[in-house]
Amino acid sequence: MKKLMNTADRFVDEMLDGLVAAHPSLKRTTPGSRVIVSSAGAPSGRVGIVSGGGSGHLPLFTGYVGPGLLDACSIGDVFAGPTVDACEEAMRAASGGRGVLRLYGNYGGDRMNFDLAGELLEAEGIESTTVLGTDDIASAGPGEAEKRRGVAGIIYAYKIAGAAAATGADLEEVTRLAQKAVDRTRTIGIALAPCQVPGADKPTFSIADDEIEMGMGIHGEPGIWRDKIKPADAIADEMVERLLAETPEGAEGRVSVLVNSLGATPLEELFIIYRRVREVLGREGYEIDRPLVGHYVTSMEMAGCSISLFHSDRELAPLLAAPARCPFWTV
Repeated sequence: MKKLMNTADRFVDEMLDGLVAAHPSLKRTTPGSRVIVSSAGAPSGRVGIVSGGGSGHLPLFTGYVGPGLLDACSIGDVFAGPTVDACEEAMRAASGGRGVLRLYGNYGGDRMNFDLAGELLEAEGIESTTVLGTDDIASAGPGEAEKRRGVAGIIYAYKIAGAAAATGADLEEVTRLAQKAVDRTRTIGIALAPCQVPGADKPTFSIADDEIEMGMGIHGEPGIWRDKIKPADAIADEMVERLLAETPEGAEGRVSVLVNSLGATPLEELFIIYRRVREVLGREGYEIDRPLVGHYVTSMEMAGCSISLFHSDRELAPLLAAPARCPFWTV
């Protein structure tokens, strides 16, 4: 699989160099650092929001640093979590004196390193809390929802947490609202073709040209079923049906829809999917608020898409609509 790169071991650092060069609102904390922060400086007098994870998913994670979203982000190698040092550095950068929320996907390496970093800072008196993205309904059943992976739906938690912090809410309240956003978000994905990690000698998985896999994770984790590809409407119908089957308690019939490309799938196909999703949700009586269609959480050049439903309510809707700005999402 062909890639535009120099060497595999420089892939992430050269990508970050290009990212901050193209977007002056972002910067690395120091040359060569794996931590991205806002060029405007650390937040003062409010809760800081930190995320992080493996590279290879742009604009997740580093692309969402900005007003009303994340304050700092640590990044690891492709599909590998950030180091403890990078997590600690990101938390220090985000600390504005009122505590730090660690908000990231539910993956073992990320949990371990962010937890260790949190312990180091808490020993110095910097309070922190954790909320894990667990929106991928294909990764575990409803009875084990705490084991689910975090995928594209985590950006809703970024938005809600960032907006809450901007109001001056304390760490407990920001944490509560971020957890509520996670609890009210459901995602499922489909894969059509694999990606390949830079330097690897083969793709992350194999799938025939005429096949599709429902529920595959963003690193190629196994899905629910694999079969011959179907018309877009049939695929969208099943994805929405599975998502609505897990509608959270207290949902009020108002959803934001995210149709997200996993990397290689073009906007044209995403809009075909969104068209059908909108039809189905309309028939079911849902009001759609602030739809998102595009590349929000990718997996290198993997082909496919994910659909996320964020069940908003009177408390969350104003936070979703609050001003926010980063290179990839402006409200």
